[in-house]
Amino acid sequence: MTDERISVVKGDITTLVVQAIVNAANEQLSDGAGVNGAIHRAAGPGLAAECARLGGCQTGDAKITGGYQLPARHVIHAVGPVWEGGGAGEADMLAACYHRALELAQEFGCKTVAFPAISTGVFGYPKREAAKVAITSVSDWLADNQTIERVIFCCFDRETAEIYAALLDLGAS
Repeated sequence: MTDERISVVKGDITTLVVQAIVNAANEQLSDGAGVNGAIHRAAGPGLAAECARLGGCQTGDAKITGGYQLPARHVIHAVGPVWEGGGAGEADMLAACYHRALELAQEFGCKTVAFPAISTGVFGYPKREAAKVAITSVSDWLADNQTIERVIFCCFDRETAEIYAALLDLGAS
């Protein structure tokens, strides 16, 4: 049974009114391509300055910053793995960054969190496999934690939204 706290939307994560959005970050926590670049552009220069002070982040981990010019109060920078064919522990590292992002959200009092499809852009993780890991990781975490009231999987394109919706047995909005 799917947790009623989980939903899927197709849209731009930088416009969501939630307490925390998750950035598909790189290990340097620097501006990059895809959702990472979009978040940095929308948040403004304060985000890059704060990220530079954090000293990077390991794959499978996450760090939190302010949201700056975003509607979200916080940005959680989760570093997913680069896809190497599936035999290099990618699923475990991807699951770990989802768990760590949720732990940080809880620690900072965030009740609403939006995730992008971490690692599926320039990191090359196949979308369906990444969605399975994301959904399982978030569902498992939510089963043991009631503090987060809503998790949104915010998908930039229709294909990704349909994958998440099908795996969750939901209709994408």
